[in-house]
Amino acid sequence: MKPAYLLPSAIALSGLLLLQGCPAVIVGAGVGAAMVASDRRSSGTQLEDQVIERKIANSITEAYEQEVRVSAISYNRVVLLVGQVPSESVKDDIGSMALETPNVRTVQNEIAIAGASSFVSRSSDALLTSKVKSRLLSNDNVQANYIKVVTNNDTVYLMGLVTRSEATAATDTTATTSGVQRVVKVFEYLD
Repeated sequence: MKPAYLLPSAIALSGLLLLQGCPAVIVGAGVGAAMVASDRRSSGTQLEDQVIERKIANSITEAYEQEVRVSAISYNRVVLLVGQVPSESVKDDIGSMALETPNVRTVQNEIAIAGASSFVSRSSDALLTSKVKSRLLSNDNVQANYIKVVTNNDTVYLMGLVTRSEATAATDTTATTSGVQRVVKVFEYLD
């Protein structure tokens, strides 16, 4: 019979062997934990925001399938709706669905009455989001991880729990980023 003190070492060694070649998993978990810890929302609220987004997306898909291209982004239970729909009644209906979702405090409905955006337009928006995030990271007056950046049709939406000075710095940085046509603040102010 082997001594009991060898058992924990054997378990640790087998765990390391299973994770061999998986440093991305370990690093990814660490980065995710750091982002949760540096967010002004509680971890419970962050999880709730993810649940809200999924519920709204499911409701939209059930009601409209491929007719619409809409994204619901929740930050501190404030929902931003962006995208394109074929009519005002569909826009209003999606806004109502979002507002009726459990735990949603308010909805900012920025959905456009238009045809679905092209792949090129969505790619351009993704690039613009990256440019804004990069510029926010280099701004000493802004904690970039306090701000969520969403871009739709060259309009950049800024969400987060921020002070008024942080909001001003983030808005100015975003507005002076090449390619940004409009900035919409969806902030909640701490002061």
